[in-house]
Amino acid sequence: MSTVEERLEALRMAIRYHAYRYYVLDDPVISDAAYDALWRELLALESAHPELVTPDSPTQRVPGAVSDRFAKVRHPRPILSLANAFGPEELHAWRERFLKLLPEELQRDLQYVVEPKIDGLSVVLTYEDGRFVLGATRGDGEEGEDVTANLRTVKSVPLRVPVQPADAAGPDRQPPARLVVRGEVYTPIADFQRFNAQQEQAGERTYANPRNFAAGSLRQLDARITVGRPLKLWVYQIITLEGAPTPRTQWETLAYLRGLGFPVETHIRRFDAWDAVVAYCQSWGQSERHHLPYEADGLVIKIDDLAIQERLGFVGKDPRWAIAYKYPAEEAVTRLLDIKINVGRTGTLNPYAILEPVQVGGVTVTNATLHNEDYIREKDIRIGDRVAVKRAGEVIPQVLRPLPELRTGEERVWQMPDRCPACGAQAVRAPGEAAWYCVNSACPAQLVRSIEHFVSREAMDIVGFGIRQAELFVARGFIRDLADIYYLDPARLLELEGFGEKKVANLMAAIAASKTRPPARLLTALGIRGVGEVVAEALMSHYGSLDALAAAPLAELQAIPGIGPVLAQNIVDWFAQEENRHLLDKLKAAGVGTGQAPHGERPESLPLAGLTFVITGTLPTLSREQAKELIKQHGGKVTDSVSKNTSYLLAGEAAGSKLAKARQLGVPIIAEDDLRRMIQQPQTTTG
Repeated sequence: MSTVEERLEALRMAIRYHAYRYYVLDDPVISDAAYDALWRELLALESAHPELVTPDSPTQRVPGAVSDRFAKVRHPRPILSLANAFGPEELHAWRERFLKLLPEELQRDLQYVVEPKIDGLSVVLTYEDGRFVLGATRGDGEEGEDVTANLRTVKSVPLRVPVQPADAAGPDRQPPARLVVRGEVYTPIADFQRFNAQQEQAGERTYANPRNFAAGSLRQLDARITVGRPLKLWVYQIITLEGAPTPRTQWETLAYLRGLGFPVETHIRRFDAWDAVVAYCQSWGQSERHHLPYEADGLVIKIDDLAIQERLGFVGKDPRWAIAYKYPAEEAVTRLLDIKINVGRTGTLNPYAILEPVQVGGVTVTNATLHNEDYIREKDIRIGDRVAVKRAGEVIPQVLRPLPELRTGEERVWQMPDRCPACGAQAVRAPGEAAWYCVNSACPAQLVRSIEHFVSREAMDIVGFGIRQAELFVARGFIRDLADIYYLDPARLLELEGFGEKKVANLMAAIAASKTRPPARLLTALGIRGVGEVVAEALMSHYGSLDALAAAPLAELQAIPGIGPVLAQNIVDWFAQEENRHLLDKLKAAGVGTGQAPHGERPESLPLAGLTFVITGTLPTLSREQAKELIKQHGGKVTDSVSKNTSYLLAGEAAGSKLAKARQLGVPIIAEDDLRRMIQQPQTTTG
């Protein structure tokens, strides 16, 4: 290494360290003038030797190009959301649910980590050999938007880890080969207020709240705008770690991240006793919450032991091992202008309020839920009332109550319509249920909503097909039931405005591709009440095909873990309807896979039944998702982490820390061709 290269590396190391002290710890150890001198020397050397500029240099935080779009980024693991608890009773209920899933010996000595729930934008950062290479938004949890250029401008985001001391004293620490972390980008309240004041003075746009400001700033197409925004980062989770020892607990994870130089929140607590957790959640909302320098809408409670977290897994997109304790949302008062009806995909008639626009928690609200007819009657909510409105869970606006003391006498009592507003069919209310339903299965509003659900990402995932296409195709008579999606005529679509040859070809290709989705996805897509992703996976794991499920008796369904009597009855009732059986026949005739156990076998007799696999590295012909589906189709289970319960590690090229851990635990290691021999499936060659 030349003298110039050595000096450049020393300068970068020193600047990274002092930036960490200033932007992350708020504890600088040199003056601004001394820092500026280091910065000027680095700039001068890089200007003289542009061939030696590196992507992780501190000078590269400010990009020069404007992005015309955000590319999609698939996360290495699902980035989960959180279920909410709004009081001690719901906290206790959450704990009771996960305790039932743990053996008695694991229930003892549980520890909990409690973290502030930062009100910002969730991001995923990827480091290769210590260098920041990719940053993405959470998106839908499966994939997000590539905002790497914008995240580089956030000064508390390390461009390289570990952050070495300025004098590089002590043994040299090696960075992980691959590290993916999750964090939250936010704006401190004081910085937000200062920025808004400057904007107002300049006659420029101001922002409603720090959260929206942070999210909007990070998603600027021109990262040169982002660099001028007061954004910061907290990091709190490891998604992937290769080439370094894996922490055993959340508490150790936070310490490890802090040691690498990531900004980690300082108001995090660990508790040995559950009662102390509940007491802390109750008191924190009145004390510490309002003294934080940033906005937090609650606390996140996590089981500390990561092995127990892995064992508990998740339900839908919510982990069983964590929950958000949310505090009462802000309320506002406005006038209820009217009550309208929305028709859901299952035919429910859902009343909602049309409101005079009002700010609630920094968001302008014009519509709010009214739940059902009973809610309106019990609260005596009338059209024209002044009403209190809040954002339930700080997300969904709802009308809390009327203010009868402000009535003028012009308010009107609302009546639930006895006809569907979309199709005019009779509306009925079943005994014991709160909701009214449209009985017309051909109701266009139901059909549009059903199609929207059917084509969605979590169901059949038909790219380029959304609610606008659903509304248009239903209105034109192209689609009269869900199966008609697979019988669309490209020639008729070409006659529609805005549908050129390329668009139609892409849509037809996406529809054709959806025919190969696993049967659990089709079951989810059918919209049976109560059957979501998790239930559909469980049912298909048990029965293997929709035909087998359709023939299942009520008592057998109720015996499946997680399937209660109401849900079991919903499933039996759905398959009992002639039009639904006809729908399945049409789907099968169109080539949509409804599931078939190989050689007519029951799932428990499939070749991989009872086996648990972990996948690592790059396989010769299969993507990880394809390998996962292949294993599941033949009765196996796929998890993310290697443990003593892992049956096999399926390893390809460039396998990382999972390979080392499998060897350490004595877990058998197989290649793709070994897997194919286990299921007796030949390898497909391409080229």
